[in-house]
Amino acid sequence: MTTQALRAEEPPRKASRDDALRLARRKYLAGERIRVSSMAQELGVNRVTLHRWVGTKDSLLVEVIWKLTEDSLVAAWDQLRDSPGPRVPAILGRWLRDTLEQPGARKIALTHDEHFMRLMTLGSHNYQPRLVRTVRSYIAEDVAENRIRSTLSLDELAYASVRIAESYHYLPTITGQPPDPDSAERVLRELLRP
Repeated sequence: MTTQALRAEEPPRKASRDDALRLARRKYLAGERIRVSSMAQELGVNRVTLHRWVGTKDSLLVEVIWKLTEDSLVAAWDQLRDSPGPRVPAILGRWLRDTLEQPGARKIALTHDEHFMRLMTLGSHNYQPRLVRTVRSYIAEDVAENRIRSTLSLDELAYASVRIAESYHYLPTITGQPPDPDSAERVLRELLRP
């Protein structure tokens, strides 16, 4: 029997949680609405199975956006690892720019900004606590290398840094002005000084 014939006899691979996350990420980056029922149909599973894998539509969005955030922060940290001075302001500035430069993500975020702001800034959705912990770890490295000196604790610096970045990201909802990563970075440089 040929390899092709053997492959034809193999049952089709069943969808998994990872497939659901990849599909949701593709839809988010393309600026498409994420609908659980249509995703379940595309994956060939029922809604109950998809819900068991990823939770609610909001929890699925948070997971997709968290992974994109994490990828952006890691890439920025790697690029800035050897640059002089505090690195966290530039890292957060790059993360904001990455978010705003992605057309599909920008479209969804700007058309549903208030909803996204709640998802991304309330601790109950588990995005913001992860972001604060990640930023805290970067600040801790900058402090350990004497790149930042402050009388504030690492927890205070991390929380304040994230809130500053968020406030400039969500300017359209808060004040009606466009997002402003440059101002966020400038303010963060004042907070996180050598």
